[in-house]
Amino acid sequence: MQRIRSIVFTVLATLIAGATFLFAASVGLAIAGIVAVLMLGSMLAGKLQPAPVRAKARARNNRTASGQREPRIWNDGRGTIIDL
Repeated sequence: MQRIRSIVFTVLATLIAGATFLFAASVGLAIAGIVAVLMLGSMLAGKLQPAPVRAKARARNNRTASGQREPRIWNDGRGTIIDL
């Protein structure tokens, strides 16, 4: 009777340890999946932001009758630019 009880306890302990391992492994996989999805979303969000546009100046004949250049003023969405 003592031997049967020890075998049953050993089998139960092995089953409980196996179930605990499977639970921990599944939780670990779930966390890894969530982190992967968040990293993918972060990467895609960075690619969807508009790239900065470089301003290029070209020499034009913007002289008025008095010989002064006419100032150009525009707003690029980040602030007002005044080109004198």
